[in-house]
This record gives sequence, structure tokens and C-alpha cells, in this order.
Amino acid sequence: MTGLALLIPLALGCGMMGLAAFFWAMRSGQYDDLDGAAMRLLADGEED
Repeated sequence: MTGLALLIPLALGCGMMGLAAFFWAMRSGQYDDLDGAAMRLLADGEED
């Protein structure tokens, strides 16, 4: 029973940290240009 008392708050804390990291990534613009990164990967790097 003491294990649950320790693990439940620990799991909730890990979930909150993951959620905070997700919202931080959204606010910092990580998901703004999803196609641009894929296209830059395929480009050879030389401009015309």
C-alpha cells in the first residue's frame, strides 16, 4: 500500500512534466512548419 502512495504521485508528476514539455514545445514553434523540415531533408542544399 505504501508503494501505491509513492507511485501514484510520481506517475502524476511525470505526466505533468510531459504535458508541460508538450505545451512548451507548442509555444516555442516546434510544430509550426512540419513540411519544411521534410523538404529541407530532401533538398540537396544547392540553390539555383
